[in-house]
Amino acid sequence: MRRSFLNYSIVTLKGMAMGAADVVPGVSGGTIAFISGIYEELIKTIDGLDIGVITTARKQGVKAAWREYNLSFLFALFLGIGISILTFAKIITYFLDNEPVILWSFFFGLVIASIVYITGQIEKWDWKNVTGLVVGAMVSYYITIAEPVTSPDSYWFIFFSGFIAIIAMILPGISGAFILLLLGSYHVVIGSINDLTAGAFSFNWDAVQKAASRLAVFAVGAILGIKLFSKVLTWMFEHYKGITLALLTGFMIGSLNKIWPWKEVLTTYTNSHGEEVPILEKSILPGQFEGDPQILSAVIAAVIGFLLIFLLEKLAVRKQGKI
Repeated sequence: MRRSFLNYSIVTLKGMAMGAADVVPGVSGGTIAFISGIYEELIKTIDGLDIGVITTARKQGVKAAWREYNLSFLFALFLGIGISILTFAKIITYFLDNEPVILWSFFFGLVIASIVYITGQIEKWDWKNVTGLVVGAMVSYYITIAEPVTSPDSYWFIFFSGFIAIIAMILPGISGAFILLLLGSYHVVIGSINDLTAGAFSFNWDAVQKAASRLAVFAVGAILGIKLFSKVLTWMFEHYKGITLALLTGFMIGSLNKIWPWKEVLTTYTNSHGEEVPILEKSILPGQFEGDPQILSAVIAAVIGFLLIFLLEKLAVRKQGKI
């Protein structure tokens, strides 16, 4: 699919939005890809990427292989994701620690608008699609109330975490970051990202090497996971598109419990800096919230998140990337 430089710049911006969402436990980058019109193209491009790219590059040249396998799209998208994760990890962490109500309100509005937008893409609501919606909502809701476990930061477990988390990251409504929390690997991955950037700026190459090695193992697991799962999603879109859309919408509906702005902390864990961080919470009404509920600010943030979806929809490339 041919695009102009402006189109690729927009893809990069969408990648940055996906990366920012994936950093937050409870928000899925797949949701951003879905409502911004690039989800199906992303899945199909990853599914089509195989060893044949090397053969094509040898016989027809790198330029031909690059075009045939839609690598410009992947490069622009993952460039945005990478930039966002490296630059927004600390920002998102700050808002999670200092302005959680406003942050969750923004994403709550965003996901509500996403649900409205995606349900409009389902042509017929028969019993199969309704069943898919209900099953997706139940699975996603259960994930939001599951109790995380604590795990060692061994390389094999980091690999496994990358394999599982990437599947969640490309599923709308299921947060890869929250899956990492459930597995007990979230602080290891986020800590490695922060150690990598901090080590690079302070020229602490030992810290950079350790962080890079952990992230490389995580990346290998993620690449294998997304490659295998993309085949499943591609097949589902080709043969059961209505049910697939309903199932993914259900995932987002179930995830609303996790991103509800007002929470009561039930369980915490100690992160790598010795700080107590909440991991298991219960949704409560604003009036029951301990502290300032910030209702007005929360409403404004939710409205901004809601309206942002329509901006992303207008920026969507309305060809192969549009569902």
